[in-house]
Amino acid sequence: MACSRRHFKTQRSRLILHQNQYHFNLRVDTMTTSTDNLRFTCAVITGGGGGIGKVMAQHFISKGKKVIIAGRTESKLQETAKEIGAADYYVLDTGKVEQIPDFVKRITKDHPELDCLVNNAGVQRPLEILKDDDFLLKADQEIDINIRGPMHLALGLLPHLQTKESALIINVSSVLGFIPFSIINPVYNGTKAWLHFWSMNLRTQLKTGGSQVKVVEIAPPTVATDLHRERTDPDDNKKANNPDALSVDEFMEEVAKKLEDGVETIGPGMAGEVIDRWYGAFGEQYAKAARSK
Repeated sequence: MACSRRHFKTQRSRLILHQNQYHFNLRVDTMTTSTDNLRFTCAVITGGGGGIGKVMAQHFISKGKKVIIAGRTESKLQETAKEIGAADYYVLDTGKVEQIPDFVKRITKDHPELDCLVNNAGVQRPLEILKDDDFLLKADQEIDINIRGPMHLALGLLPHLQTKESALIINVSSVLGFIPFSIINPVYNGTKAWLHFWSMNLRTQLKTGGSQVKVVEIAPPTVATDLHRERTDPDDNKKANNPDALSVDEFMEEVAKKLEDGVETIGPGMAGEVIDRWYGAFGEQYAKAARSK
């Protein structure tokens, strides 16, 4: 992965030129849309009880947005909602997609002003193909939460979001969706690659179809949350054990600026360089395909 920052800047400049020509905003840091991503009024954040979901909720509330959090553990949701001033909370297991239609009906009835969905809920499980007898069971659960949940939520809420002028879908993927270097997480890596490609195609289809609903992807690197809770060392993503890890505050500081700048694919920390390389290699080719759709 060794590559000079000068090389990254050169690749960045070339890709921006091509994307301005094609009118497709595929860049990570400097290619932006015409308006910022914070024009929405009311957001629902899955996995909002802690970690990245909680810090995003806090940031949106600080910007005057109405925020609703959703997650599996009611006691945690109650505590977080009270602490940060969330407007409401809903108990929702995004891996149980049969619950989503009822959730969509309830939340749009209770909060008709809802115009932003943040697909943040996810699970990361260490799995060894030759050792885990329950590999398929755990893998299916991970796929349900990380893939089917975000897709069902986005499409379930889309008819409602289509009625809103500044609607936004934010998908939280991962740098591991671009380079799967966490070998112990083969299913997680694949689900995040899916979420990355889903975000790209969803954005393009909505744009070319004349929809005003925007799609933003945030691809975090290692962030000090409880995502690694099923590992032998659940704290291996904390700064004491991994100096390259971002705190949730460092993560949000980078993400906040890029959201305000209208960036559509956001890679905080080291993820930015990885994503730059990916778009440098494939961005122009995708832009051509999107233009010809």
